[in-house]
Amino acid sequence: MGILYIVPTPVGNMEDMTLRAIRILKEADVVLAEDTRTSGILLKHFEIKQHLMSHHKFNEHGTSAAVVERLLAGQTVALISDAGTPGISDPGFFLVREAVKAGIEVQTLPGATAFVPALVSSGLPCDRFCFEGFLPQKKGRQTKLQSLVDEERTMIFYESPYRVLKTLQQFSEVFGADRQVSCCREISKVHEESVRGTLEEVIAHFKEHEPRGEFVIVLAGKPS
Repeated sequence: MGILYIVPTPVGNMEDMTLRAIRILKEADVVLAEDTRTSGILLKHFEIKQHLMSHHKFNEHGTSAAVVERLLAGQTVALISDAGTPGISDPGFFLVREAVKAGIEVQTLPGATAFVPALVSSGLPCDRFCFEGFLPQKKGRQTKLQSLVDEERTMIFYESPYRVLKTLQQFSEVFGADRQVSCCREISKVHEESVRGTLEEVIAHFKEHEPRGEFVIVLAGKPS
């Protein structure tokens, strides 16, 4: 029986790729990629020539059964996403669940994920936190925010640059303008930046400076 490897890839700097991740990808019989074009650039950079197969949120329910068959037949399969660790706001959970059901060994390599460095560098408590990922864009958004009003742990959200200001303004309405927040963008890239302060202060900053790059928003919990 084969092994399913969940392999993190850099969220920014190519140097964040681990030696073990490179070895696993070179040894795998097939590499499943969220976007074969994006991952093709990564694999070419590290001279990895393994066969790439598309595996993303729109086809994972249809392709997972065939992947499990490959694993049962003894093949080694590696799953990667466009950036970071698969399964964290990326495809991965469904395939892992099906592999576990089939009794297949699943190994997840430690490595890059965007929210950990954003949390640690935020200056907010990181001993207890909750990861919320992307908020619903429309339906259920306000309900989700209201459910977090009494959350005392540090909260972590992912957001696109096009909705950062709107999201921060909604946070201010729900949690209060004086709540502490850290907005980290372009993690591990040349223009990495963290903007910290109260929601009111950070909103003012992004009204003057257009948000660019993918964001991790780290929001302080309710004072106990």
